[in-house]
Amino acid sequence: MAYGLVHKRNVYEDFIKGAKDGFQTVIQIMPTLVGLMVAVGVLRASGFLEAVGKIFGGLAEKIGFPSELVPLVFVKMFSSSAATGLVLDIFKTHGSDSRIGMITSIMMSCTETIFYTMSVYFLAAKVTKTRHTLKGALFATLAGIIASVVLAGMVS
Repeated sequence: MAYGLVHKRNVYEDFIKGAKDGFQTVIQIMPTLVGLMVAVGVLRASGFLEAVGKIFGGLAEKIGFPSELVPLVFVKMFSSSAATGLVLDIFKTHGSDSRIGMITSIMMSCTETIFYTMSVYFLAAKVTKTRHTLKGALFATLAGIIASVVLAGMVS
């Protein structure tokens, strides 16, 4: 309001214009969002995520990462909503106060939905040259996973 008075702007009209622009952005990114959600649902229903968990589970256990969380790592890179469904399953099975539950909680808060973020926000901003974004995001996710294991170990 103060900004509008100082710069002699109609704040309400600016708000309405911004809301219209936001709605247009939602319409533009909706197909990508629906596609990601459907893909994650298909992967989960098909048993693919469980197969991935079995394939990488042995290696994960050797480095101190619970094999039950391997599917969560992959799903989280695509969809936070779908990952939340897996988190609830993990909490039902192991409990939220267990070591696996703590790693899950920390990991969910310090990792990003890489592919969702890149596809939706780069599409909305019309970014075509992503350079090292994927490598950096994967590295940051790995750091978040490692931090999750270390921090959960400090608590338990």
